[in-house]
Amino acid sequence: MPESAAGPAKTLPVELFMDIDRASPVPLYFQLASRIEQAISDGSLRPGARLENEIALADRLGLSRPTVRRAIQELVGKGLLVRRRGLGTQVVQRPLTRKVELTSLYDDLQQGSRRPTTQLLSRAVIGADERIAEILAVAPDSPILHIRRLRAADETPLAILENYLPVEFIDITEDDLRARGLYQLLRARGTTMSVARQRIGARSATLEESKLLEIKARGPLLTMDRTAFSNNGRAIEYGHHCYRPDLYSFETTLVNK
Repeated sequence: MPESAAGPAKTLPVELFMDIDRASPVPLYFQLASRIEQAISDGSLRPGARLENEIALADRLGLSRPTVRRAIQELVGKGLLVRRRGLGTQVVQRPLTRKVELTSLYDDLQQGSRRPTTQLLSRAVIGADERIAEILAVAPDSPILHIRRLRAADETPLAILENYLPVEFIDITEDDLRARGLYQLLRARGTTMSVARQRIGARSATLEESKLLEIKARGPLLTMDRTAFSNNGRAIEYGHHCYRPDLYSFETTLVNK
């Protein structure tokens, strides 16, 4: 991605590294990583900020490239930095903690002052197989809408959302799905979700999912399967969603009765 599209890389002030002691028994890479971690902690480096490349940073500080590379890798391992293809090294976005409630990811991101964006991976009218037909309480081979989207928060890939909806929603367009969250679209049609059945789990990512979410090949994913029902008890959507566990978690409150 061109620098003009991604924004300029953040040039770290040399003053941040003035106290690096080359005669100290503490390794240089560790001292460098500590200074960058402090810049992240105090807000000098904000979530989403891109760092200058290793060569430029090494030249400015008079350090070797292996030293800089190891310092960066230390912070990647701590979950403070992430290497993104085409964008370089970035400060990790703050994780999203989602309460286990009947809300959509799009709504949760907006309420958390995050900027959601959607890449539509597929949209098709298909015949319901036996499993989906049973979930949606329709006849097998009935026409249903199948959609698959990649949801990002502040340009960082966060989740892959796969949903199945009954026939009355097959006119939802590609433009609709790119512009708004699914539950927003359903509410705009007068559909109210009153209750849902949900299961949270985990599994390994497929190679395609790993690439889309920019995680290591076959890395771990959080998953959520949800069937939402309207006021009259009819199933109006079934979704299988998978999330990056480094940027997403579920939260629930337990009460001792």
